[in-house]
Amino acid sequence: MDMLKIGNFLADLRKEHNLTQEQLGDELGVTNKTVSRWETGTYLPPVEMLQMLSDKYNVTINEILSGERLTSAEQYKQQAESNIKTALDKSVFSLKDKKNYFSKKWLKDHCAELVIEIIVLIAMAVVVSIFWTAYSSLVAVAAIAWSFITNNRKMSYVEGKLYDEGLKHSQEENNEKH
Repeated sequence: MDMLKIGNFLADLRKEHNLTQEQLGDELGVTNKTVSRWETGTYLPPVEMLQMLSDKYNVTINEILSGERLTSAEQYKQQAESNIKTALDKSVFSLKDKKNYFSKKWLKDHCAELVIEIIVLIAMAVVVSIFWTAYSSLVAVAAIAWSFITNNRKMSYVEGKLYDEGLKHSQEENNEKH
């Protein structure tokens, strides 16, 4: 994908529709600086914006990513294949990167809760070791169980973000068609 070609195409489409960058930005919910960055090839609009631009300008996403109107079926097919391969090759985040991101996000969002839970476990260990030494192994079992439960909660969140969002989007599209 040629970012400059895409940017020039987006600028041409905007001008064909007699819009300023500010007007387009207002319609799409972005700033005029963002529109300018798309049009100068600084960066590509995100997927949801590509869909909105496609609908607005009555062109396909494939044509936007090609930076030109595609007139023949063969040209369209070749560009589609090329655009998909390029998008996959240049994907900003791999699945592993996304998994790490959401894992860290979950830890950050639940930091206070985790600290409190650790303090409770330590307090339990101290109380049990002072008063009921025979039950000290129960604290170890509780700590291990807590660790598994916490990890399961975190991974459920991460997997939900990785996979459920795409599933929800697909289901919403199917519902709209019917």
